[in-house]
Amino acid sequence: MFLALKEIKHEKLRYSLIIAMIVLISYLIFILTSLALGLARENTNAIESWNIQRIALSQDANVSLSQSLLTKQQVPAKLSGHEAYIGQVPVVAKASGEPKTSAQFIGLQSQQFIAKNMQLAAGHKPTTNQEVVVDTSFKNAGYHLGQKIRLSSTSQQFKIVGFINNAKINIAPIVYGTLTAWRSLKNVGPNLVASAIVSQTSHFSQKNDDLKYYSTKQFINKLPGYSAQNSTFAFMIGFLMIISLIVIAVFLYILTVQKLQNYAVLRAQGIPAKTLVGATISQAMILVISGLIIGTALTALTALAMPANVPMTFDLPILGAVALGLVVTGIIGALFPTRMILRVDPVSVIGG
Repeated sequence: MFLALKEIKHEKLRYSLIIAMIVLISYLIFILTSLALGLARENTNAIESWNIQRIALSQDANVSLSQSLLTKQQVPAKLSGHEAYIGQVPVVAKASGEPKTSAQFIGLQSQQFIAKNMQLAAGHKPTTNQEVVVDTSFKNAGYHLGQKIRLSSTSQQFKIVGFINNAKINIAPIVYGTLTAWRSLKNVGPNLVASAIVSQTSHFSQKNDDLKYYSTKQFINKLPGYSAQNSTFAFMIGFLMIISLIVIAVFLYILTVQKLQNYAVLRAQGIPAKTLVGATISQAMILVISGLIIGTALTALTALAMPANVPMTFDLPILGAVALGLVVTGIIGALFPTRMILRVDPVSVIGG
């Protein structure tokens, strides 16, 4: 460690450039990770808030909530307190003087657990078929409590009576209303009950061949674009890790070649090879950790300055795991030039 610090102090510019490179790489990885988490959660925020374990859809819905329709003959006569009906239909919210907003209308029954457990940021829950609760992104766009909105091409007006945080599915904000309003927007008859039955228990099932059951994880993985999006970000972050490994290894290799005569002199003076290897690894850790600290500070400043409409989530445990991965990457990168140190021959290097 002493040798590593001594050398860094002696060659400030050279090592500052290496730290700057690590700062840029770590900052980019942190931002990409936060974007990936933000987009992933914008797909699943509402589903996670429901605290469900299982979902029942129609047999031919292809794991799509919006394509599923359940009739009175397909559903049980009575649901327990752990099950609830939900109806989904895509809508476009419109109001005078406000921008149009693409959203997903979710119909609920007020006496069932999703509606009962709903935690509002402002206002109250719907009490009539003409009242709705909307995601806070509507508020950020200029909508307000008591405002009348139209959904899609219907002439019926709905009154915003509440706002709810993080109510999104498939990146679209949710408009919560009643199942009666859902049937009207979906333009279906009273024989259609809902799009799905969701349950808080993992073993929920009915003896009905017209229904198909999925775990919450299976349902989320089948959301349009969800798996592809997560895989894309995972590969991008993985490639950046590999790039950081290569960058650290190349820089340390070049530095080791430049210092080969110094190492030869130290070996000739009786300094053990393991001391020099330890100094190289310590040097890599100092450089990587210094770069990570600065990169973390830049990420924190970015989090403070980021607009509310940008889907980014700064999850400390996950970002900490990414930072640890970068430290491990730095140590692995430092191992490549150590072979030269172990094999250096003081006589041939000094004599040459």
